[in-house]
Amino acid sequence: MVSLQDYYPDLCVLPQFETANLTLDSTIRELNLYHFQVESVQPGRDVAQSFQLNPLLPGVILTQHRKLIGMISRRQFLEQMSSPYGLELFLKRPLHSLYRFVSADVLILTGDTKIVDAARRSLQRTPKFVYEPIIVELESGTYRLLDVHQLLVAQSQIQELTTQLLHDQTQAQMIQTEKMASLGQMVAGIAHEIKNPVGCITGNFEFLDDYCDKLIKLLTAYAAEVPQPSEDLSQLKEDYELYFILEDLPKILKSMKLGSERLTKIVGSLQSFSHTDESRHQPANIHECIESTLIILNNRVKKGINIIKNYDNLPLVNCSSGQLSQVFMNLISNAIDALTEKAEKAGNGSGSWQPQIEINTRLVQQDKGDWVLVQISDNGSGIAPNIQERIFETFFTTKPVGKGTGLGLAITHQIVTEKHNGKLLMRSQLGKGTTFEILLPLE
Repeated sequence: MVSLQDYYPDLCVLPQFETANLTLDSTIRELNLYHFQVESVQPGRDVAQSFQLNPLLPGVILTQHRKLIGMISRRQFLEQMSSPYGLELFLKRPLHSLYRFVSADVLILTGDTKIVDAARRSLQRTPKFVYEPIIVELESGTYRLLDVHQLLVAQSQIQELTTQLLHDQTQAQMIQTEKMASLGQMVAGIAHEIKNPVGCITGNFEFLDDYCDKLIKLLTAYAAEVPQPSEDLSQLKEDYELYFILEDLPKILKSMKLGSERLTKIVGSLQSFSHTDESRHQPANIHECIESTLIILNNRVKKGINIIKNYDNLPLVNCSSGQLSQVFMNLISNAIDALTEKAEKAGNGSGSWQPQIEINTRLVQQDKGDWVLVQISDNGSGIAPNIQERIFETFFTTKPVGKGTGLGLAITHQIVTEKHNGKLLMRSQLGKGTTFEILLPLE
């Protein structure tokens, strides 16, 4: 198997890093860095091939006679390639021609820069460049690339270490909220970056389908006009399996179209879920919030869990859709965990039991007003009565150490009751399952 190093001896792709040994004084030198350095005279297709072979590469360092001239990030590269005529303009031309079209606001830090300072300087950049890779100068003339995502993860751990030294456990909820906000911003940025090339692909499918249909009709007309083609042409049609291509091509186009539409939905769901820091409530479709959450959790849900949805005809609810998506994410994730745990304990002796999550929505009247009710039920093992009264307490968790923080349901309760003036109820029976009820007032 050909490796990336076979193409570029100067390319060193390191595995995903671990931050367990970081301290408050840790520097970016201690993080895993990417060594991908290319002369600016190289054609763009070489970098495109490298990006395709290694999706973790955040960018490429450009040099001229081994001297640094700049950097092109993966985002900038894909953005230019997905622009009209981008492939024709830059794929075969030297990289310096592409570099002239991208912004050159590159952040260069020394390897001895503290992680906290590096994160601060990175976030001080303009929104357009805030998630661009950073060039790290380890020593004079020696450069590496640092992925900002890795930097923010490391900075987040250092922030936790600082908090443990300065604050007691009651402030951990605020830290978790800040981390979720940062994660939401990163997810929004990634989703926006993916959305552009996906939109380019989806937007051209109609033309591609039309062109292929016309070509097929044209070939069919040629075959009718020339019923006895030459021996060479007949042999060529046989070698190329023309009849199979004409039959299979529409199927391939249909499959690709469905895949692009699915990817568009996933990107939209990520953008919707990332809006967890909304302060102003707006009318939102509760069912769309639930569906976006299920799309994000699809990889876990599809593993043998049956989802039953009974949606009533609901009006728009004045709310923070991002925050409610977080509520649905926490509750459905807990239901999946409960079902997975029961399935593991039951093993092959589960009999006719099938893991199931049921989601019901309807309008109800309470306290002389109209409310939207969302029920999320599972048929897992249920919750013991002595635990039920503590289920919404901060830091309380029934999960093993390292798997639960005790903050998910506490934050969920806070979002529903304090942020939306609603109610969050729970009922559970051992061996039968658990049901959470979310009540949101219609103002």
